[in-house]
Amino acid sequence: MMTLRTLGTVLLAAAFLALSACQSGTGVQRSDAPDASFQQRSAPAYVLGNGDRLRVTVFGHPDLSGEFDVDGTGAISLPLVGQVEALGLTTPELESKIVETLDGDYILNPRVSAEVINYRPYYILGEVGSPGEYPYTSGLTVLNAVAAAGGFTYRANKKVVYIKSVEAGDEQTYTLDTNTAVKPGDTIRIGERIF
Repeated sequence: MMTLRTLGTVLLAAAFLALSACQSGTGVQRSDAPDASFQQRSAPAYVLGNGDRLRVTVFGHPDLSGEFDVDGTGAISLPLVGQVEALGLTTPELESKIVETLDGDYILNPRVSAEVINYRPYYILGEVGSPGEYPYTSGLTVLNAVAAAGGFTYRANKKVVYIKSVEAGDEQTYTLDTNTAVKPGDTIRIGERIF
C-alpha cells in the first residue's frame, strides 16, 4: 500500500520525466535563420570619445560652464581645474568626476550637468550611393545610415553588414536588420552580394 508521501514522490518524478521528454528532442535549424557567425548588435550606454562636443553646466557658476570638445588626448579643458579625463566615460560618470574635482577645493557641494551636443561622425563605405562621413544622431541604425548615404546599390548584400567600431580593432560581421545599431565613430561597410 502506497503512503501519501510515496504517492507525492511518484507524481513529482512522473511530472519531471514528462517535462524532460517535452524538452529533449532534436533541434531543427531553420534554413532562413542567419548563419551562426553573424551577430546581433544593440547600442550600449554611450561612452565619450575624441571629437565629441559637450555642454557642461556648473549650476550657479556660469564662468565654469560652457561647451567643450573632447580633445585628442581624451580630455576636456575646464576653466579653473584644467584637464579632466573624459574618454571612455558616460555622461553621468563625467558629471561625477567633475563634481569630485570641484568639491571642497573650489566649490562647496557643486551640482554639474553634462550632455553631448555633437557626437563624433560615423563613416559608411561599400555598396551605397554616396559613401563618406556622416553626422551621428542618437538611435541610429545601419538602415538609417544607408538611407542617409543614398541607399543600397544594385550590387549590395542586404543580409550582412561589416562594422569596425572605435573600441574594437577588427571589423565584425553583423546581421543587417532594422535593429542593427550604429555607434559614433563606427566605420560601416556594405559588401557586394554574390550572384
